[in-house]
Amino acid sequence: MATHHRQNAAGRRKVQVSYVIRDEVEKYNRNGVNALQLDPALNRLFTAGRDSIIRIWSVNQHKQDPYIASMEHHTDWVNDIILCCNGKTLISASSDTTVKVWNAHKGFCMSTLRTHKDYVKALAYAKDKELVASAGLDRQIFLWDVNTLTALTASNNTVTSELWLMEMFCIIFYLIFYFFCQVLRVWDPRTCAKLMKLKGHTDNVKSLLLNRDGTQCLSGSSDGTIRLWSLGQQRCIATYRVHDEGVWALQVNEAFTHIYTGGRDRKIYCTDLRNPDLRVLICEEKAPILTMELDKSADPPQAVWVSTTKSVVNKWSLKGMHNFRASGDYDNDCSAPLTPLCTQPEQVIKGGASIVQSHILNDKRHILTKDSNNTKDAGFTSPDGSDPKLNLGGLLLQALLEFWPRTHINPMEEEESELNHVNGEQESRIQKGNGYFQVPPHTPVIFGEAGGRTLFRLLCRDSGGETESMLLNETVPQWVIDITVDKNMPKFNKIPFYIQPHSSSGAKTLKKDRLSASDMLQVRKVMEHVYEKIINIDTESQTTSSSANDKLGEQEKEEDVAVIAEEKIELMCLDQVLDANMDLRTVKHFIWKSGGDLTLHYRQKST
Repeated sequence: MATHHRQNAAGRRKVQVSYVIRDEVEKYNRNGVNALQLDPALNRLFTAGRDSIIRIWSVNQHKQDPYIASMEHHTDWVNDIILCCNGKTLISASSDTTVKVWNAHKGFCMSTLRTHKDYVKALAYAKDKELVASAGLDRQIFLWDVNTLTALTASNNTVTSELWLMEMFCIIFYLIFYFFCQVLRVWDPRTCAKLMKLKGHTDNVKSLLLNRDGTQCLSGSSDGTIRLWSLGQQRCIATYRVHDEGVWALQVNEAFTHIYTGGRDRKIYCTDLRNPDLRVLICEEKAPILTMELDKSADPPQAVWVSTTKSVVNKWSLKGMHNFRASGDYDNDCSAPLTPLCTQPEQVIKGGASIVQSHILNDKRHILTKDSNNTKDAGFTSPDGSDPKLNLGGLLLQALLEFWPRTHINPMEEEESELNHVNGEQESRIQKGNGYFQVPPHTPVIFGEAGGRTLFRLLCRDSGGETESMLLNETVPQWVIDITVDKNMPKFNKIPFYIQPHSSSGAKTLKKDRLSASDMLQVRKVMEHVYEKIINIDTESQTTSSSANDKLGEQEKEEDVAVIAEEKIELMCLDQVLDANMDLRTVKHFIWKSGGDLTLHYRQKST
C-alpha cells in the first residue's frame, strides 16, 4: 500500500513521493503470480507477480523453508521474467514501464532499461544469439544484446537507447505480435519488416510458442482454442478444442509433440499434437491458471510448476504420464469428463493474503483494509497527533528521508547552544528526521512522475549510501528539499466559510457572518464553536457548581465542551454528516468540491 504526496516541480512536471507499508521481509507472494522461471542446475525457482517482488525459492523438497531471497526494485506488477546467460542473469518486465537486468545468483539489480512509455507486458529470449526482446502497451518492441546489458556498472546502470525498434509490439523470433488482438503478426527483426498476418482466432491471443527451427508456432486464445500455425504456408494447420474457457498458458516438450495447456477453467491438459483425441487431464487448480513452467531437466518432463490468480505456486508430478501414454489409457470421448492424473500437488510454495480493498478514513491518519482472507484491519499511516496544526505530510517526508545526509542539520551552522558536552568532550548534535516519529528503516520510498513512470526507488535506510545519495540529489524535487533539507513547512492557508442551521433543525436561518479559519482546523473545533456561541445551551448548572469545581483547569473544561458538543451536535456539508476528525481542507476539496465559500450546516442530535 502506498501513500502519495504530489506537488508541482520545475518544468510543470508533477513528481510524486510514495512509500509502502509492509513487513521488513515479505516472504510470500501476494496476489497472482504472473511469471515463473526454473533453474534446474541450482534447484531454484523464480516467481514474479502482482506485488512487484521477484522471489527466489529452493525446489529441494527436503528443505523445510523454500524461501531464499527477494529481488525488489520494481514498483508495479512484474509481468514476465526470463533467465538467460546459463542462469546467471534474469530479465524482468513490469507495468512500471521498465525492464530490469538482475544478477540471478546474488539477487541484485544491475541495470534499468527505460525505453518503454507504457506497461511492459512480455519478454522473449533467443538463447543462441543472447538477445532479448521486450514488448509493451506502447506498441513498441525493443531488442537487446544481453552481453551489453550485463556489462553495465552501478554508476552507469540506466540504458535509454534501443538496438532495434519495431512499429508494433510483438514477441518471439520471428517476432510475432499478439497481445489484445485476434491476429498474429510476424516480423523479421533484422529488417523490421512485417512478413505476414495469421488470422483465425475469434478472441484475444494470450500465449504463444515457437518450435526450435521457427517453422511452426502454437497460440492459445481467450476463444478457448489452441491453434497450430505453419509459418511457411502462412496458415492455421490444426485447431485443438481442449478447454471450456480461455487458454492463458502454454508449454511444449522439446520434441514439439505434446502440448501442456491451462487457463480460465483451472484445468491443465496434456494433448498429443499428432492425435488431438489423445489427451490427459493432469490436474485441476483452485483458481484460473496464469502461467506454467515445465521441468525439462529430464525427457520426458517430470513435473510442471503452475501459478494462478491466487498466491500459491504448485508443482504437479508428470511421472505417470509416460506409463499413461504407453498403456493407451486415454478417454477418447472428449465430451466425457476425464479423471485427473494428480489430485494433490507434489510440492507447494505457500502464498500470503493480499489486500483487495482499502479505505482512508476521514482523519487521514488511519487506513481500513480488507484482504483476500476476508480479514479486516486498521493500519496507521502516521501517528495520531492531537495537535491539528502539525503538518503530518511534511513530518512524514522528513522521516522517510531521515538517513539522507542532506537532511541532517550541519553542526557547524548551529549556534553554540546546539553543542553538548559529554564527559568533558564536545559532541555535535545532528538532528535527523522530524523529532516526532520515525518510519521503519526497511520502508520502500518511491519517486515518480505523477501518473507516470518511476524515477527512483530505494529503501529508507539505504538513502545514506554513496550511490543512492547521488541519485537522490538528482531526483528529489525542490518542494521536497524545501521541507526535508531547509525545514520549511508549508504555511497554513485560511478557509472562509459560513455556518447555518440545517433545514431539518427547525431553527431560524442566521444572518450570514463570514468566518475564517486555518484549513487544518478540525471539524470538532467548529462543533465546539456552534455549541458555545450559536446554540446557547443553558450553562446555569455550570455557574452554580461548587467552589471545588471552579478550580478545574482550563484544559479539562475545554475537553468537557468538546465531548458535549460531539454528543449533542451534528455538522454537515451538502447533507453529509462530517467526522469530527476531519479538517476543513478535506471538507472543502473532497465534499464541497466547488467554488465559492464553504457552507456548513448544523443540527442537534435527536435524543
